[in-house]
Amino acid sequence: MASVICDPNGLKRIQFIASDGSKKTIRLGKATTKQADAFKVRIEQLVLIATGATPVMDDETARWVAGLGGKIHSRMAKVGLVQPRERTSATLGKFLADFQTNLHVKPATEIAYGQACTNLLEYFGENRGLRSIEPADADQWRKYLQESGLSEATVSRRVGVAKHLFRLAVRWKLISQSPFADVRAGGQVNPARMFFVTQDMTQKVLDACPDVQWKLLFALSRYGGLRCPSEHLGLRWGDIDWERSRFLVHSPKTEHLVGGGKRWVPIFPELLPYLRDVYEAAEPGTEYVITRYRQKNTNLRTHLERIIKRAGLDPWPKLFANLRSSRETELCQFFPVHMVCKWIGNTPRIAQQHYLQVTDEHFEQAAMILTTGSKKATQNPTQQPDVLLRNASYPTEESTFCGQKRGIATPDEDLMGRAGIEPATQGFSVLCSTS
Repeated sequence: MASVICDPNGLKRIQFIASDGSKKTIRLGKATTKQADAFKVRIEQLVLIATGATPVMDDETARWVAGLGGKIHSRMAKVGLVQPRERTSATLGKFLADFQTNLHVKPATEIAYGQACTNLLEYFGENRGLRSIEPADADQWRKYLQESGLSEATVSRRVGVAKHLFRLAVRWKLISQSPFADVRAGGQVNPARMFFVTQDMTQKVLDACPDVQWKLLFALSRYGGLRCPSEHLGLRWGDIDWERSRFLVHSPKTEHLVGGGKRWVPIFPELLPYLRDVYEAAEPGTEYVITRYRQKNTNLRTHLERIIKRAGLDPWPKLFANLRSSRETELCQFFPVHMVCKWIGNTPRIAQQHYLQVTDEHFEQAAMILTTGSKKATQNPTQQPDVLLRNASYPTEESTFCGQKRGIATPDEDLMGRAGIEPATQGFSVLCSTS
């Protein structure tokens, strides 16, 4: 694979075939035959690593490379056998700074990465060499996070980010292997933060909302299952299909997935009156459904917390996420999970892990079935689909918006995929009250 060539005056050089098939030469200068032969063995090991025949550099070879003089190390770097010294001596601070400079992700993801980077720098220090961080250090860092008072779900997320970062360092060839490769990330679900927002609680909060736009914001979260604020603020009047009783949701969170940037959601009967009220109040030429609260410095979470307290309730752990979770849990009682996930915009696996809950009502239903032997309390809507949308009130032909007739009277049979569902009055309130 490699050969030693003796030149006049005791000079030696080593020739080898690189991964691209070309012949490369490293000049050793004056050296004995024994020294040149030992050097050749190391070169052959590095060639195997460069071609991928050997996956990682062993510790002995790594120490040998680290002990090379600057001139010979530079010559080996030129032929692609080792990384330049400025890369092999990369510090954690420089690596994380380079990573964040080239980061192009959603704002929430950027915050999550930034939090993990801060924890790494707090523990290791920005001048810590990447190659000096070992698996035992990575395990201690995870323990440090736990002892900092973070929840297990938060620790798991930050360990996941660290694993990603150090995999990237391997790909950038700053290190040969990741010290975080075998660190246990753990589960990212915190059962203590799961909370089901009941219909009664929902109505109290809606009654406490200051205006029709806030009512719709809350209703879109609780009855439409939208992610707040990105999906609410992206909703346009042109996305509302009154005739087919559905609206198109644009999802920045999932737009990078194939077919994940958009989804159709039914105009559920509980949602309809709040959507209609905002529709009636909209100025001619209005593009977006939600026109207020669009400033970047608007904190909807703080506003909602005040509204919940005004309604005489205690704020639940995850103000908007719990609303979305409550709706998906509710819908899955009456529709197949794959259909619900299409409306909510997640997968059955994610729904099972992060959204679906077991409520007190489920226990009551189970007790009723076991006591009476009746399944009436959990009747499937496919048996009586007309219960869902009876007598819902939709914009009429006489109504106008932006100076034009709406031209819509009632929803057609296409609401649930042309399932033949007729309009209903109280939607899921009816269904829940019968259980």
